[in-house]
Amino acid sequence: MDARDRLRRFLEQRREAGETELVFDQLSVDEAMRLLGAAPVEETGNRKQEAGKERSAVSEAQTPPPASGASEDWRAVLKDAGGAPTEKDSRYSMPAPSATPTTGDTHATMPLELVPQGIIIGGAGRELFGGTTSPYATLEELSTAVSTCTLCPLYREAKNPVPGEGNPNADFMCVGEAPGATEDELGRPFVGQAGQLLDKILGAIKLSRNDVYICNVLKHRPPGNRNPMPDEVQACSPYLLRQIELIRPRVIVAFGTFAAQTLLNTREGIGKLRGKIHRYYGVPLVVTYHPAALLRNPAWKRPTWDDVQLARRLLDRTNSS
Repeated sequence: MDARDRLRRFLEQRREAGETELVFDQLSVDEAMRLLGAAPVEETGNRKQEAGKERSAVSEAQTPPPASGASEDWRAVLKDAGGAPTEKDSRYSMPAPSATPTTGDTHATMPLELVPQGIIIGGAGRELFGGTTSPYATLEELSTAVSTCTLCPLYREAKNPVPGEGNPNADFMCVGEAPGATEDELGRPFVGQAGQLLDKILGAIKLSRNDVYICNVLKHRPPGNRNPMPDEVQACSPYLLRQIELIRPRVIVAFGTFAAQTLLNTREGIGKLRGKIHRYYGVPLVVTYHPAALLRNPAWKRPTWDDVQLARRLLDRTNSS
């Protein structure tokens, strides 16, 4: 099986696993070719010395030689297979700010006024918090309603509802997609492997679970951890929106595609939604990868770190104002 066939097989497997986007540009060419089962180029003798000189002279944007066994650069192979972005694809590069940031800056470090603005849901006056007809006056009442909810079929196979938990007065709110197996067993959000990673992510920006509120779009586990279905998201969304109304966070982080798409009412992929400051009824909202995705794709940890740094800076700004 040549590299092109291996690539197609790999893409098919990732699609079957529910992934819709792959950030291959986080990998070096040799790492990408290893994914395809091709060996990296061996540099020997004079060629190795020449390569060292060339590397100091070329920019990062240039592509190293293709791996042996491959007929062309891996990006070209990926493009032919229908899975490669163009160089200007915004999913893999940050939109240009209104002014030029310092060299090396990302949305994690550039001045907040230069970070691209994203989708705006509702007005800046936070009308969402101005009044509601919801029957749930407290988070406890909402949790009770979730425990007896039959609006979608998920309750039939789930062991426990997972309404959410954390500080009811939290300034920082984490919204995920759906409970997994461990969450279903314990009735608590983000307590499995992905939850342990979330704890580390929060700790890195000097927050703990006691400081934040954590919940998911879906309140019952989908069978086999499959992706949420549209009717399930529609049934559960009123619970999530009411949680946001009751908590009134100052910053929201949407972890994963379905959390981001639900809150921002969009079908755009996570690659296009990252690196921007969205607004949810006046509340800054940052989109990043789900911790479970980081367990499968360690290359996404760095962009996730950039995203949560941005969220932390937004929190610091709102708390100081």
